[in-house]
Amino acid sequence: MWNVVTVDGYFEGEKAWDLDFHQYAWGKDLEDFIDAQLATVDILVYGENTYKGMFDYWSKAEGKTAEKLNAVPKIVCSRTMERADWNNTTVVKDGVAEISELKKEGDGNIFVFGSAILSESLMQAGLFDEYRLCISPVLLGKGRLLFNAGIPQQKLKLLEARPLDSGGVILMYAPISN
Repeated sequence: MWNVVTVDGYFEGEKAWDLDFHQYAWGKDLEDFIDAQLATVDILVYGENTYKGMFDYWSKAEGKTAEKLNAVPKIVCSRTMERADWNNTTVVKDGVAEISELKKEGDGNIFVFGSAILSESLMQAGLFDEYRLCISPVLLGKGRLLFNAGIPQQKLKLLEARPLDSGGVILMYAPISN
């Protein structure tokens, strides 16, 4: 999982795609981290809403990041979409079943970007091997939380904590098996 969240746990403001708080974490060091992370991606997975937003922006963008995002295989998990217009994208109805199968088939890096609803289902199924969060140095006070009530308790091991010049922090955790 890769997400940018506020100190108080919001991954989105009150409206869909209200992500202005990302700017408080942004800088060259975060950009370099994202590029390095993206270089290791074998498959990107999105929920329907995140897919639509990413497609709208990145399918028209230019540059190294856009080239990678447009070329890498992508999966969009949606019970309502019949087809996806972004190249190299497959639509699946059951994200939990699909990710479970992909994890059995290989050892490549599968990243879920954003996609809080999908992420919650994947957390419920215990399918994340790592949580990567960028904590944006801001208290938002309201919006949409990334970690909602009802997700199973999971002890985590800190893999890395990387401060950013912006005051943000990248945190990487792995679940600890009980």
